[in-house]
Amino acid sequence: MVDYKALIQISAGKRSGKPCVRQTRITVYDVLNMLANDMSFEEIIDDFPDLTRQDILACLAFAADKEHKVAICA
Repeated sequence: MVDYKALIQISAGKRSGKPCVRQTRITVYDVLNMLANDMSFEEIIDDFPDLTRQDILACLAFAADKEHKVAICA
């Protein structure tokens, strides 16, 4: 699994504290939404050249980790 902690950042003053990829304003939700809308990694990177394949994998790892923590607490 990708170590998302180095790539996903949460800053109170950026995008209302939503988790973003590195120093961009692109949120994890934005990336997950693009994937859910059947965009390929290549299409996402073409539309957002600041993103890398590693960034997209970090978003997936972040979401998986968050879901795992929710499942444990339930």
